[in-house]
Amino acid sequence: MLLEDKTRRIIKSFYEVYNTLGYGFLEKVYEKSLCNELSKNGFNCYRQKKIEVFYKGETVGEYYADILIDDDIIIELKAAEGICEEHELQLINYLKATNIEVGLLLNFGKKPEIRRKIFTNDRKIRENP
Repeated sequence: MLLEDKTRRIIKSFYEVYNTLGYGFLEKVYEKSLCNELSKNGFNCYRQKKIEVFYKGETVGEYYADILIDDDIIIELKAAEGICEEHELQLINYLKATNIEVGLLLNFGKKPEIRRKIFTNDRKIRENP
């Protein structure tokens, strides 16, 4: 599995934050806490990192990743009652539109939830046909 060791370590950090803080805070609280935990565990962690979005080889926009790890994993955070399809599609679209192949959707809801998404670069359209 692509970047399996890294994602396993990130998920361990997620549970550390979740078990310490519990449910009910705003996403920003979890974002900062998770970045602190990830940094302590040796990751390069960037909050609200600006990422360019590409369409057929052309930059068409930008968005801000909740957390970017080591320039190769996007983390999308939620503090919702549960993960819904729109949350998963949001992360998949971020992967499709960037050179990043692995994403984690982490929900600090009533119960912790995790979704791991992969969209490899060989499946992405980068140039005009």
